[in-house]
Amino acid sequence: MTQSNENKEKFMLTRLSDLDQLALKKGKKKVAVAVAHDEHCLEAICAVMKKGIIDAILVGSEAKIREIASKLKLDLMGSTIFNEENDVLAVKRAVKYVRDKEADILMKGNVATATFLRGVLDKEQGLRKSDVLSHLAFFEVPTYHKVIALTDAAMVIAPDLKTKIAIINSSVSFMNSIGYTKPKVAMLCAVEMVNEQMPATMDAALIAKMNQRGQIKNCIIDGPLAYDNAVSAESAKHKGIVSDVAGDADLLVVPDIEAGNMLYKCYGFSANAKLAAVILGAAAPIVLTSRSDTEESKQASIIMAAAS
Repeated sequence: MTQSNENKEKFMLTRLSDLDQLALKKGKKKVAVAVAHDEHCLEAICAVMKKGIIDAILVGSEAKIREIASKLKLDLMGSTIFNEENDVLAVKRAVKYVRDKEADILMKGNVATATFLRGVLDKEQGLRKSDVLSHLAFFEVPTYHKVIALTDAAMVIAPDLKTKIAIINSSVSFMNSIGYTKPKVAMLCAVEMVNEQMPATMDAALIAKMNQRGQIKNCIIDGPLAYDNAVSAESAKHKGIVSDVAGDADLLVVPDIEAGNMLYKCYGFSANAKLAAVILGAAAPIVLTSRSDTEESKQASIIMAAAS
């Protein structure tokens, strides 16, 4: 991780492991885990507790939690267990801990995503902060000179202009909270020219102009940019693109979930990238990992949430 004392805008993460020190500096956070009787989830939670970054409230079947801990030889020191056998009630209880400020982060355990999100989005007892929940991923890609962020690859299917702005604001706010003063945001499209037959390029140009006029703050936005322009200074130079963002993007904003999901999986499966991700837009960061995520990425996601 590097940060110039003269210019804090130069802050960047060079490795995902940089998040460990950021999280430790923020002080120990508490994670409420909904339906915590899950091997993968408990392994990640215990590993991060061992680093001194978090404590945990484990909501779920106490018997199953202790059985898993015994089987995998996990140290539950630093955790509190609240016994709840019913998944819906377990989600409600975990959400309540976060809503009541008894926990700082919410994490999904062994429960269906739909059930989990219903608890988060409950109008009366949930964690609603905005109308848009979005997914922010950090990747350590071997061929890129720093950690690069990507949104939204998992939550919003086909965002309109207003929703794209909400997604950007959530992502930028999160990045500001960990040290980025003005993250460089690339609005990804198939081409770098505005084309009225390609609506994503129109949205990108509008959003870039809104940023120039101060309507979207605390970041530098450019677009439309094709992927190569966003991450390769050589490609941007070859195409005659003069931009503070091109070739040095901190955050990639995709036009829809298809583009985001494909890029996300290409990074993970073809580029051997390391990954961390959180859900934003609620009253607290949410860790919602999948079983296909590596153990390393599950831990990194918890630490990413704790660093904010």
